[in-house]
Amino acid sequence: MTTAVPAASRILADDRWSPSSWRSRPTAQQPEWPDPAALRAACAQLARLPPLVTSFEIESLRRQLAEAAAGQRFILQGGECAETFEGCEPDLITARLKILLQMSLVLVQGGQRRVTRIGRFAGQYAKPRSADRETRDGVTLPAYRGDLVNGPAFAAADRTPDPIRLVRGHARAALTLNFVRALLDGGFGDMQHPEYWDLDFVRHSPLAAEYQGMVDQIGDGLRLMETLVGVNVSRLHRVEFFTSHEGLVLDYEEAQTREVPHRAGWWDLSTHFPWIGVRTSASDGGHVEFFRGVENPLGVKVGPSTDVADLLHTLERLDPHGAPGRIALITRLGARDVGRLLPPVVEAVRRTGRPVAWICDPMHGNTETVVPQSGAGKGMPTKTRKFAHVIAEVEQCFEVHRALGTHLGGIHVELTGENVTECTGGARGISEEMLADAYRSPLDPRLNYEQSLELAMLVARRMRG
Repeated sequence: MTTAVPAASRILADDRWSPSSWRSRPTAQQPEWPDPAALRAACAQLARLPPLVTSFEIESLRRQLAEAAAGQRFILQGGECAETFEGCEPDLITARLKILLQMSLVLVQGGQRRVTRIGRFAGQYAKPRSADRETRDGVTLPAYRGDLVNGPAFAAADRTPDPIRLVRGHARAALTLNFVRALLDGGFGDMQHPEYWDLDFVRHSPLAAEYQGMVDQIGDGLRLMETLVGVNVSRLHRVEFFTSHEGLVLDYEEAQTREVPHRAGWWDLSTHFPWIGVRTSASDGGHVEFFRGVENPLGVKVGPSTDVADLLHTLERLDPHGAPGRIALITRLGARDVGRLLPPVVEAVRRTGRPVAWICDPMHGNTETVVPQSGAGKGMPTKTRKFAHVIAEVEQCFEVHRALGTHLGGIHVELTGENVTECTGGARGISEEMLADAYRSPLDPRLNYEQSLELAMLVARRMRG
């Protein structure tokens, strides 16, 4: 069943909106560009470059988000905490894509529901910061805001915001997206044969037999289709894949927002699915002002500090007509608080009649700092997340939505296709003492390959139940 999604602009008729109207609003988390002329030149160059995505793809995603809101589809959104320019390498991109595709197969098989894949990459180069500046040994410099803005090294030359990075970010996103599309168009065939998956971790899990049975069913089913049809299953149809990033640096987003032929409204063609973070979701702020005027579906993060009344004002500004597929609310409340904080948010939004898609982000509310007492990282404060807390938040989200008669429509996770040691727990039982063995993230800890696949299998099990 396909849910109809209006294509007309959602801006109220009496509103005066333009891609630059956000500049008249208080706007958080924006870099202090030292050279306005250089910024104007970089944005003008961006505006002349080809778009990264198309309005046709954006409309397709909007329809699928509407189906997720109705309980007919599940959203799998995942990728890096923050991409780096140096990370634009084929092996890293392939590993991320592979784990997302494998997770989606597990969800389809185990959850018996269609799955939409959204990568948290090909543009996730900016990060919000808790402070504008950082001080070390008496030296104060601008905070590192992601490769889209400045460099991580603590030196004035690196930390000074440089507008040419906006253009470089577009180029890296284009290279990443081009490679992803080439892989998908080429079949990326090994994922069709789960015997090639790295599933050694299931031997450590009490659910090993169930996991292996699910994998065997996927392989048998796909091979049967190949035999009956006579064509490799991966070539029967192109796998749809969408991109997303936090719409943080509005100079970058504005420069890539344009009108397109034969379609109403304005489209942010830097990504299919931009989201607004907790720090920038104020209803009277510049980010809400900017994104209310674009046709893309929008994610809005909801955290413990979110004021429910202001959230409702934000939703009214972003989606005055209550259009299906327009809004996804991505809750990041933490395993300890989600059972208490989520129900009043769900009930308040439900009373508006707005058909939002509910997505659980079980990562950001469960970040903590530990100090290992042994191992290679002994005595070093280390950011991590407990896999048990990640699972607990997802489980509680399922329960809350079941109890309230709504649908959990997806999960949003920070992950990598590599076997890093950044989050503790999982089937292999990564301990705090093991974190330093392969801790590679420059910012937030990510689920590794095994933890990501284990999460998908546990979610699929919950979807069945």
